[in-house]
Amino acid sequence: MDVMVKQAARARLAAILNQQISIPVTLRYDSADPLAVHIDFPGLVSRDGKEMTWSFARELLANGLRHPTGMGDVHIWPSGRAHTVMEFQTPEGRASATFDTPALHRFLLRSYRVVEQGTEVLGPALERHLTALLDEV
Repeated sequence: MDVMVKQAARARLAAILNQQISIPVTLRYDSADPLAVHIDFPGLVSRDGKEMTWSFARELLANGLRHPTGMGDVHIWPSGRAHTVMEFQTPEGRASATFDTPALHRFLLRSYRVVEQGTEVLGPALERHLTALLDEV
């Protein structure tokens, strides 16, 4: 049975003139997709008013809490002891959000209770997808 971890958090988005706006986000982890974490942003931060989700490796988040790291469109680094910055890159530009590090750490610990770090196996999920794909042939 798949298990979903959801946690409400706040992010402070960088705005013009060095100001930040605080927004609610949802951190999500799903045991059906054990290598990834997801952050759901409300529509008020997108140009089209639609909610958006960023998905990236759980390991990237874990590493970014300790030292600067980045992969593709997502870069994460600690900002002092209390905050972590995430930068998201799109063809339209970049956005950076600051999170409270303890909230991200709690979220990771909760996800590790569902699927232990280092034991993420894609076997069952991959097998389901392959079966579905082969059934279509």
